[in-house]
This record gives sequence, structure tokens and C-alpha cells, in this order.
Amino acid sequence: MAVSLDQDFDAFYAATHRRIVSHISVMTGSLSEAEDCVQEAFARAWQRWATISTEIDSPEAWVRAVAARLAVSSWRKAVNRLKAHRRENPSTETAGMNPDAIAVIAALRKISADQRLAIVLYHYAGRSIEEIATETGATPSTVKSRLVRGRKALAPHLSEFADSLESSRSPHTFDKSLSSRRED
Repeated sequence: MAVSLDQDFDAFYAATHRRIVSHISVMTGSLSEAEDCVQEAFARAWQRWATISTEIDSPEAWVRAVAARLAVSSWRKAVNRLKAHRRENPSTETAGMNPDAIAVIAALRKISADQRLAIVLYHYAGRSIEEIATETGATPSTVKSRLVRGRKALAPHLSEFADSLESSRSPHTFDKSLSSRRED
């Protein structure tokens, strides 16, 4: 029994590790931080694998949720350290990254963790509203609200793309107050 559980976990890890690291990396803006959080989440999953593999509908969602919580926790612990570092070294250039990706990651860092997680899961992980609700423990309407508010919060930070977003949206989903501010 233990051998099959180990093999089952190994297969699960191999199939999902890269994808989860990718999602958490977009959320955190740091590949190394994402790898640390995901590794810790997998370690916790491995300790509880007998239960997770049989009682949890989506072990991948469980691991991603744990990794996301670990990332948020580390952000809270590191706020003062990061502020001090940024005062000393204001240049945060990342070699080898696409400038658009850097802009999106920087903008994501400026919105709330709940909104950031919803946006990453929906737009980068391709999860449905219902899947995000299940994974985060929120209601579908709360997930929709976080997506709408998160997009609105991102818009000023991604102003280069605001005009293309405006033209692709239908009038009933676009915030008229943002439109009037851009035209001034």
C-alpha cells in the first residue's frame, strides 16, 4: 500500500509541479520564491497524501492554495525588509524577462492578495470561476467581484494597455469614470 501511495504521489508531483510553480511565480513575481512555496506545499501534501489523494477533489488545487497562502504569509513577514531593500536599491530590473511580463508582475504586486490570486488563477491558470471558488473557499460571486475589482485596480498600473482594453470591452462592463479620467 505504501509503495503505491509513493508512486501515486510521485506521478502527481511530476504532472503538476511545473504548472503550479508557473502559477505561483506569476502571483509572486519571483521564481525562487514560488519554487520555495510550492516545494513546501508539496512537502505538506506528501505528509498527508493518504488523506489528500482520497478525500480532496483536486489535490492540485490544494497544493496551489497552500503555496499561495505560504507566499502571502512570507510577504507579510518580509514587508519591512523589502521596503528597506528598495530604499537602498531602487532599481529592480530583472534580466531576461519580457518587459510586458515585468509590467504585469509589478502591477499585480500593487493589488490585494485575494484579487491577485483570483486574477492569476483565472487568466494564467485557466481556472473557471467555480474552480477558483472551490480552491479559495470563496463564493463564486466573491470570485467574480475580486476579478472585477482586481482588473480595475490593475488598469492604472497598466495604462499603456488601457486603450486596447477599453476598445475590446462591451460598454456595460467598462467603468465610465476610468474612461473620463483618461480623456482629460
